[in-house]
Amino acid sequence: MMSVRRNTVIHTPEEIVRIRRAAQLTANVRDEVARLAVPGMTTKELDDLAGSLIAATGGESAFLGYGGFPGNICISVNEEVVHGIGRPDRVLLPTDIVSIDLGVRIDGACGDTAVTFGLGAPMPPAVQNLVEATRRALAAGIAAARAGNYIRDISAAVEEVGRRAHVGVVRDYVGHGCGIRLHEPPEVPNFVSSMKGPKLEPGMVLAIEPMFNQGSFKVKTDRIDGWTVRTSDGLPSAHFEHMVLITENEPEILTWPKTM
Repeated sequence: MMSVRRNTVIHTPEEIVRIRRAAQLTANVRDEVARLAVPGMTTKELDDLAGSLIAATGGESAFLGYGGFPGNICISVNEEVVHGIGRPDRVLLPTDIVSIDLGVRIDGACGDTAVTFGLGAPMPPAVQNLVEATRRALAAGIAAARAGNYIRDISAAVEEVGRRAHVGVVRDYVGHGCGIRLHEPPEVPNFVSSMKGPKLEPGMVLAIEPMFNQGSFKVKTDRIDGWTVRTSDGLPSAHFEHMVLITENEPEILTWPKTM
C-alpha cells in the first residue's frame, strides 16, 4: 500500500503498474479526442465522444461526478482556463483554441492529462506564443522533476518559461500528486512560493500542469455554472498536463504524447 507522509505519497511497485496503465489509457483517449475535434461540433458532442472513448477502455471518467462536476472531461475554449463544461449551444469554430483535460479511472488507479490545440485556422502570433510557451513550460517542469530536487524546482522551471514569454502564470490552480486518487499531495504550483515543498523521491507521481494566460494571471469562476474558470480580461488561456513518475534516474512521463 502506498506510503502517505506529510504532503507526500510514495507509491508501491504494484501500484505503479496500475497507475502506468491508467495513465496510458488516459493519454490514448486524450489524443483521440484531440484528433476527432473539428469545427462545427458542439462541446457537448465532444464531451459525449470522450465519454464513449473512456468507456471503451474498460474504465470510467475520473472527472464525472468528482466534487459534483457534471462532464466526462473538462473542455475549455479560448478565454476559458480550466473546468469548462460541454454545452449543446457552444459550437466550435476554426479560430478556437481548445483545452481538454481528462482522466480515466481503472483498476483502482487514475490517469490525468491535458492538452491545448487549435481547430485549423492559423493562430494569431500572440496566441501561438501562448500555446508554445505553455508546452515548453511543461517540458521544463518535467526536466526538473528529479529525485533530490524539491517541488519548488519544478515551479521555478515552469515560471521562468512563462516570464520569458511575457504571459500570465495562473496562481489560483496548481498541479498535484496523482495515482491511486485523482488528487493526492503534494500541490505543484506553477510559480515560486516561499516554501520549497517536499523533496522529490522515487515512487512519487506528479501531475505537472502549467496554465498560462495571454494577458493577466487573474481568473474568475462562472457564477452560473459554478465551474468554468475564465481569464479576468477575456484573453486566451492554454493548459498542458502530464503525469510524471519520479525515479532514481530520469523522470518517466506516464502520459507521453502520441500526437502533440
